[in-house]
Amino acid sequence: MQSVILGKTGLNVSRLSFGGIPIQRADAANTRAVVDQLEQHGVNFLDTARGYTVSEDYLGAALEGRRDHFILATKSMSRDYAGMQKDIDASLADLRTGHIELYQLHNLSERDFDRAFGPEGAYRALAEAKAAGKIGHIGVTTHSADALRRLVEEYGDRLETVMFPYNIVETQGHDVLAQAQKRGIGTIAMKPLAGGNLEDAALALRFIAAAGVCDVILAGMGAPEEVARNAAVDLSAPFTAAEQAQAEAIRKTLGSTFCRRCGYCAPCPNGIDIPTNFLLANYLRRYGLADWARERYQALRYHAGSCVQCGACERRCPYGLPIRDMLGGVAKDFGY
Repeated sequence: MQSVILGKTGLNVSRLSFGGIPIQRADAANTRAVVDQLEQHGVNFLDTARGYTVSEDYLGAALEGRRDHFILATKSMSRDYAGMQKDIDASLADLRTGHIELYQLHNLSERDFDRAFGPEGAYRALAEAKAAGKIGHIGVTTHSADALRRLVEEYGDRLETVMFPYNIVETQGHDVLAQAQKRGIGTIAMKPLAGGNLEDAALALRFIAAAGVCDVILAGMGAPEEVARNAAVDLSAPFTAAEQAQAEAIRKTLGSTFCRRCGYCAPCPNGIDIPTNFLLANYLRRYGLADWARERYQALRYHAGSCVQCGACERRCPYGLPIRDMLGGVAKDFGY
């Protein structure tokens, strides 16, 4: 397995790495089988999150007796000092370890910056945990290109990694990820298969590797067969002209119907978080996480069915998506 140094963390991690969100649809025995395959194929970087329900707990059990073979990353949605302190300790307990190599602020948006990086913010708790040896490095994840730019340019001296969507149909972070690399910030690509929209895993993974702006490709893998399939992909070979043509054809096909979660549609006059509605619908339809998606959809303050068809979002969308029709599909899938 090809490895890379993850920016200024100095961590030697596998280029192809493991994303823990699909673990929720399995059980503890399956998780052990997945970790067996990860170990066999030399995939040593594992990422999960407090918000992935049982994922930390299942992985913690599966790693007993071989914890030293892996580099662990997890993340929390807490934005305040006390909440992050509590989540760090909970992660250590669930993962059954005394040290987590990378702890990340999860899904940070620009509206969170002042709170998370303020005197009583979550970043302070992370810095203290790092000083105490509970965690090794501090990172951040975001879905917003504007947030990514600010994080790299304004907070890059505090962050050691950034995680951002990057795939055949989502390259909006390319230049900022390249800038992050120049600053020594480790770059992690999430959503390599575009939330399940890309069926050719080999093409998708090789596209990201060839782009050269992501140190690590984080693929969600919920079955041993998925690990074996992804680990067999040659990430070092040149991306051919034929593959580039394939990627361009996919981009054109999905370009009119695929939400890239850029956020330009916001704000919705009726309060709907449009990208999150689409994201949860995708998990419902494609990832086999129906109960998980429904629970999180229910927790949203405003749902797709609240759309009043004003069209303000469509006028802002740089990709010309039929957002109103798409929201109608989400409302139909979830029932409201």
